[in-house]
Amino acid sequence: MAHLTDLKDKVVFVTGASSGIGRATAVAFAKEGAKLLLCARRIERLNELKSELEKSTRVHIFQLDVRDRKEVATALDALPDEWKQIDILINNAGLSRGLDKLQDGSLDDWDEMIDTNVKGLLYVTRHIVPGMIKRGHGHIVNIGSIAGHEAYQKGNVYNASKFAVNAITQGLRLDVVDTPLRVTAIDPGLVETEFSEVRFHGDKERAKSVYRGLDALTAEDIADTIIWCTSRPPHVQIAEVIIFPTNQASAAVVHRV
Repeated sequence: MAHLTDLKDKVVFVTGASSGIGRATAVAFAKEGAKLLLCARRIERLNELKSELEKSTRVHIFQLDVRDRKEVATALDALPDEWKQIDILINNAGLSRGLDKLQDGSLDDWDEMIDTNVKGLLYVTRHIVPGMIKRGHGHIVNIGSIAGHEAYQKGNVYNASKFAVNAITQGLRLDVVDTPLRVTAIDPGLVETEFSEVRFHGDKERAKSVYRGLDALTAEDIADTIIWCTSRPPHVQIAEVIIFPTNQASAAVVHRV
């Protein structure tokens, strides 16, 4: 039997690590003994997470808005040398804003989704992948969504951003096929995090209604899946995982009790 990939002492870079899937992923990798490079816009939350995790592993944090191309380059170039040797990149930073018909949509919301979900992912990936190729190993995990496989009503621009993530992931896998790098897409359905609260601009009651009557996935469920994908033997590449709660059958079909 082929040996699993040992995650201990791997440098794992998680974007959007201050909450939700990103935070849970950081916690899960810490349990595996990985060294954690974490960024997010909310530095105070990162400080809290660092205090929690550095009891068991090494943690380096920095504030970053992935939408800012110059900021991405400056921050990553300024990392101490040991933290530049990234083994696993988790492109988690992303969000949804609004749930409106396209003709009623907010242009500011559109910009934020496209700049974060698409351009931010590209900026970070472009900066990290050349080093992985040079070192001869690396794993890129892009957190997508079922919204990148099936359009749903009033999803329009968010759907488009996640369809783009799906295409970028497939394209990257083609581009590095002649290298040892692995590229994985994790595409969840309904996961109960701050996602809907962000989508509805802080309307907590409306956000709660998204998950009402449903035993939704948790951020920890997705983190467990990421650990499984990244710990496969080096010759095994999990290309894509679509993961639903049991009572979800598609982007728009959910059974509520």
